[in-house]
Amino acid sequence: MLEFPMARAAGCPFDPPPAMQTLREQTPLTRVRISDGKTAWLVTRYAEQRALLADPRVSSDVTRPGYPSPMPVGERGAPVSFILMDDPEHARLRRMVTAPFTIKRIEAMRPGVQKIVDDLIDDLLAGPKPVDLVEAFALPVPSLVICQLLGVPYADHDFFQDNSKVIINRETAPEERRAAGDRLYAYLDRLVGEKLDNPGDDLLSGLTQRIRDGELARSDAAQMGVLMLIAGHETTANMIALGTLALLQHPDQLALLRESGDPKLVAGAVEELLRYLNITHSGRRRVALQDIEIAGQVIRAGEGIILANDIANRDPSVFEDPDRLDLRRDARRHVAFGFGVHQCLGQPLARMELQVVYDTLYRRIPTLRLATTLEEIPFKHDGAVYGVYELPVTW
Repeated sequence: MLEFPMARAAGCPFDPPPAMQTLREQTPLTRVRISDGKTAWLVTRYAEQRALLADPRVSSDVTRPGYPSPMPVGERGAPVSFILMDDPEHARLRRMVTAPFTIKRIEAMRPGVQKIVDDLIDDLLAGPKPVDLVEAFALPVPSLVICQLLGVPYADHDFFQDNSKVIINRETAPEERRAAGDRLYAYLDRLVGEKLDNPGDDLLSGLTQRIRDGELARSDAAQMGVLMLIAGHETTANMIALGTLALLQHPDQLALLRESGDPKLVAGAVEELLRYLNITHSGRRRVALQDIEIAGQVIRAGEGIILANDIANRDPSVFEDPDRLDLRRDARRHVAFGFGVHQCLGQPLARMELQVVYDTLYRRIPTLRLATTLEEIPFKHDGAVYGVYELPVTW
């Protein structure tokens, strides 16, 4: 029986593992073994993934027997996040943090994000080179943005970035992951307490009103803060660096993006890079509540399901010539942000940040290039979020 996750091929840092592509061609569902020795259904095709993600007979509840969790629930050390719950509790908690992520609110943030990006590029151009684009640009952009949105002091970024890295590293020992989770939870709980006494104009302060009204437990507010803090900087930071690397490896596409100046092309480029790169490689995890017949197979109640979005986004029945990066492609149907009621809450923010970055960085530094070889770049094969640890560049 195949193990999941599967190894990526050497020399193909942007492509899903060849074994996954073979499985997708042979059958949309197959049994795989996960890290704890249990088995689950691996779903590799786009149509079946969308169908299951929208099926009410499929649960996101991590506490249910059979859920194929990448780590035991007891390791989390804090209340379970609402993204690992089912409705109605999932919907109730999610609604409490929806307002700041509406398209109108996110668009109002665009000028501020543009200033953050421009200021960091000014620092790049004034500083020494070569430079690590991850440390000097890709990580600070979303960290500054999410700190402003949540009301978290950016001065503490080393603390929460270091602990985030421990939590999302698949090779972290259980006790180390639990300790890092405890530290982040305690940090956010303290911030929530401070904002209960002195609320401001930020997301965490908004949650404290819910606490005062008896709608939300303080522990849930702190856990929401942990989730949004980690997700708000780790994913976008990796997309900035990995997207830059992919474009540098495809100079014709980079030139198209750099020289266009068309906001529609920039927006489309973001969707295509999200489809092509797809930085979450551990799959979306679910468990069947009832027997489900799909694609000639029967998923029994209580059996785990892994929906591998990276391979679904390379499904040739949906995206023509899917292994080719094409910034003019209409890639809006991708499942990089999931599908259904658990679709990523922060996707409007991620899209806007990436649009600003991809529209600005390569125009302002038109001669940007790698300061090393592709073979020497350290990729995050050990992380739940894929990317690069360093990206040395010069110009």
